[in-house]
Amino acid sequence: MDGRLLTGVTVLDAVIASGGFSRAAEALGMSASGVSHAIARLEARLGVRLLDRTTRSIALTDEGRRFYERVRPSLEEIEEAAVDASGASARVRGRLRVNIDPFFSRLVLAGHLGGFLATYPELALETITREHVGDLVADGVDVAVRFGEPLGASLISRKLADIQVLTVASPRYLKRHGRPQAPLDLLKHQCIDFRDPQTGRPYDWEFHRKGKVLPVRISSRLVLSDAGTMLTECLAGTGICQVLAIAVKDQLAKGSLVNLFPDWADETFPLYALYPSRHHPPAKVRAFIDFVSRTVR
Repeated sequence: MDGRLLTGVTVLDAVIASGGFSRAAEALGMSASGVSHAIARLEARLGVRLLDRTTRSIALTDEGRRFYERVRPSLEEIEEAAVDASGASARVRGRLRVNIDPFFSRLVLAGHLGGFLATYPELALETITREHVGDLVADGVDVAVRFGEPLGASLISRKLADIQVLTVASPRYLKRHGRPQAPLDLLKHQCIDFRDPQTGRPYDWEFHRKGKVLPVRISSRLVLSDAGTMLTECLAGTGICQVLAIAVKDQLAKGSLVNLFPDWADETFPLYALYPSRHHPPAKVRAFIDFVSRTVR
């Protein structure tokens, strides 16, 4: 194997993973100019431009993306082999880049990440909150955490939990409008819709009980795409909303939200971890997946 070619590919991987030449240089223990020269030599060797560079950003060209998608699995195999050879396959260390659903990041994980890092002092964590998974390989992402059934078969998926869906309202709303006694009563109430980022349409309202599914076609004057805003509006008495139970445990315990239909509470929404490699995930990915699983229990 051409050692200079492998070096160039390794530098390219660091640039993509870190998002810039300076940060890649820091991660590799090189100078920024050394990183730039390595990329230039790799491009000259291949005869194509791999990166589009501006003063503010770096992105793979179409040729660069195709090349990177081909070589990235080989780099992962080399890294896994090196870790196994060093006897440190169980050590959680290095940089972990995670793509997280904004709702999950803000309402569930926030406040717990410090404890995770304290458990693994050799680990550096970077989270990216996005509505869509995107291209994990091209974005240099190790693992993504997403609600809903995975689309497509290009990623490895592991279900972490089935999260209960609740229909809730604030005491202020109920005082003004009365409490609905059954799901169909929602047709006469103010409801807040939440837009599905995958389809662009509001989620359907359903109620599940002992295998029975009752759809309710509510009409809403307010459609939101941010879960934090939806929860704030619900607490303010604007309307009734459907939300994941793990996001409102404290509000339910304090009485600032009321679970309207405890007899219709069998609906769940799955939470998945997604990662690109079909090989056994590295220790840092396994540690984060286990951390998320514990957090949602």
